[in-house]
Parts: sequence; structure tokens; C-alpha cells
Amino acid sequence: MNNSKHIKHLYARAGFGIRFEDLHDRENWSIKKSVRKLFKASEKIEPLNAVTENIDLRPRDYKTMTDDEKRQLNQDRNMQDKALNDAWIKQLSNADAQLREKMTLFWHNHFACNIGNAFYQQQLNNVERTYALGNFKTLLLQVSQTPAMLQFLNNQQNQKGHPNENFARELMELFTLGRGHYTEQDVKESARAFTGWAYNGKDGTYKFNTRGHDDGIKTFLNNTANFCGEDILNIITENKQTAVFICTKLYRYFVNELPDDAHVAQMADVFYKENYEITPLLKFMFLADWFYDDKNIGNLVKSPVDFLVGLNRQFYINYQNPDVLIQFQRALGQVLFRPPNVAGWPGGRSWIDSSSLMYRMKIPSTILNAGLIDFTGKATPEDEAYLASQRKQQLNVIKRVQAQPDWDKFLKDIPKDTTHEEIARFMLEPDLNKTVIDEINRPGDLKSVVIQIVSTPEYQLC
Repeated sequence: MNNSKHIKHLYARAGFGIRFEDLHDRENWSIKKSVRKLFKASEKIEPLNAVTENIDLRPRDYKTMTDDEKRQLNQDRNMQDKALNDAWIKQLSNADAQLREKMTLFWHNHFACNIGNAFYQQQLNNVERTYALGNFKTLLLQVSQTPAMLQFLNNQQNQKGHPNENFARELMELFTLGRGHYTEQDVKESARAFTGWAYNGKDGTYKFNTRGHDDGIKTFLNNTANFCGEDILNIITENKQTAVFICTKLYRYFVNELPDDAHVAQMADVFYKENYEITPLLKFMFLADWFYDDKNIGNLVKSPVDFLVGLNRQFYINYQNPDVLIQFQRALGQVLFRPPNVAGWPGGRSWIDSSSLMYRMKIPSTILNAGLIDFTGKATPEDEAYLASQRKQQLNVIKRVQAQPDWDKFLKDIPKDTTHEEIARFMLEPDLNKTVIDEINRPGDLKSVVIQIVSTPEYQLC
């Protein structure tokens, strides 16, 4: 067993990578000790607090607002969006609680939500962080009652006599059971149970509208009673298919894009037996022999956020203008808090196309050498403020990346007698072929070699 290789693999999956010095210090740790330390470091919960004002609560009348006032309102929203994105990227890059943040990122995509209110988005993100390693049933209830999710899936409009099925449908299809494990009648009946679930527009807290709730008899997944929303969630989680569905997604996120049915079944057994406690499930997965099989190492494409955060952590990067990080996310196809739809980002090999691969291979040298990069044509369609400014200015977005990697800090961790090949084997997850080794072993200063390594296709894998 190659302990160093397996610990590096664990930190690449359960976090955002490991630094050279840390790997050297921990290479003799057992996997059990490494897993225990990861969970210990993630006990602390650090909520985001970048957005302190709910702009939706500002007194205003759109009909009487001047164009300047409307423009200012949009600018304020845009500034909040940027502040929230920047705050989370910094936390992902700097927090000791790597596993908690990695799981928050998982739930961020699982409970995909995209609304134009940064205050509510931050609130949802903090709920996901708080329960990231806790109980899934509690997480599901708390997420379902956030203003962000109630607004995004239209449950504010779900009223007695006029049910809106959007939340009920996505709850089962994307959050719990998966397609094919419920009927259209189940959607209709559960939508009735969620009538009256709403939030207070004045303070953004959950409220139950008794007058808007349908308290009639409902039949859902072969159960009949005058169910409310909480009853529906309980029935869904009593169905073991929910455990299978969640474990399949976790397997694809942490282990392999192609699920192994036997391994997923083992995980689902643990999850269901533990009453949907997330921590015992993750410990089981990280301690399983199959997690460290060669076929599961260096086989996942890093998400854009994984890729950027990994660079930040490895090279201690400080950005003078954090806006460039949002443009990196946009260019690579994953802007935090802006999933493409309720299904989230598909992930896996869909992260890579000819355009994004070009950016991925250019970004490291651009950051580490303060170079130029062309962002032309990589806007996210829903980013209206960005698109409007581009139409107005008619400018190509070619920017010098004002980033400050701490090369001294990075290089001091590496012993002077370390070979180029040893550095490459540390920084790259897949096994190296002869072509890569020959290229890396060419004469050159250490900094140039490192930049060359992180600009390879192999660096896109973890």
C-alpha cells in the first residue's frame, strides 16, 4: 500500500488537495487517523456574513423610481452578488474545515438554487454548511423552508385550491427519490401538502400560512392521511430509495463518475441504518478499501471551483481584484450561486470542452505569472449586468490578472534535492506516462517546471 499516494488521494477528494509539507508530515499516518483528523478539523462552522442587507426590504415603488434609482438598485445587487461569491471562494481557499466546505459545495449543487437575492442565497448556503455533515433529514427540512428555495421553486404561489407543483416535483426528482420512483399523482398530492409553506417578506423567516394550507385527505406513496409538508418529507426518507439516490450522487462526487452498484448499496445500507446521518456514511466511504482502488484515483475531472480553489490553496494566491475570479468561474462554466437550472451543474466530463480546456491550461500560468487572459464571449447568459456593461462598452475583455502567489512560501516547503519528477508526482493525481516525465525532466528552474506541471491536462484530474 502506497500510504503517501492514498493520503494525497483522500485530501484531493475530501478537500481541495494537500500541500507538500503537510503530505510529508502525514505520510506515515494511517488512513483511519487521516480521516479522523479531517473530521476533527471540520467540526467548526464558519457561516458567511458578506451580505448584511436584504435589498428586497428596501421601501420602493418601481413605478415611481427614476432610471438612476433603478440603475443604482441593480448595481447594489451586483455588488452583493460579487461580495458573496468572493467571500465563499476565500473561505473555500483558506478554511481548515476542508471537508465541511467540500460537502457544502456538494449540497450547493444538489439543492441548486438561483435567485436574484444574495441575502437569501447566503442564508441557504449557511444552512447547507451548518448541516453539511449532520443529518440529511434535518438538512432537507431546513433547506426546503428557506426563502431562497421557496422562492426559486414557486412555493409562495402554492395555495389551497390553486396548487403549484414545482417544489413537490423537484423535491422528489432531484433532491430525494429520483425519476421513476413516484407517480404524477404523488406529485399532485404532495403539492397539496406543501400549500401554505411560505416566508415572511419583512424579515425573511419561514412562516406557515394556515389559511392557505389544504388540510384535506391525501394519498402519497401508498399512504393516506391529511398530510402536511413535514409528513411528506418523512414518508420520502422512510423510503430507502432516497438513501440509494443520495449515495449514488455522493459516489459520483467523491469516488467515480461510473457508480459501482455494490459499493453504492453498501453506502445506502449504512446511511439508512444510521437514520440518514451524513458523518457515519462519509467515514464508511473514506475508510473503504475500494475508495483507494487504482481505478478510482486520478479519474475525476476537477470542477472549475475545485480547480481554482486548489490553485489558491497550493500557491497562497492573493487577488488584488477578486472580480477576475468570477470571470474565471464564468469562463470555466461554474459560477457559484448561479447554477444553470434546478438540476445543477451536470459535472464529470461535461466540465471539459475545447474552450474550457484551453482556459484551464492557460489559467495557471496566467495567475502565477500575472499574465493577460482574454475572457471574450464567456458570459453567463443570466448575468444581465455583465452583458449590459459589455454591450455598452463594446470592449473585448482582455485583462491582466493581478494575482500574487507566494512563491517563497510554496518553494520553502520543497526540499532542494527534490527532483522534477517527484514534484510532478506530488502535484498530479494520475500516474504519469513517459511523455509527461520526459517533458518535466527537461532542464529548467523550479518555478518554470511547476508552472509547466499545473498547465498539463493531467492537472485537471483529481
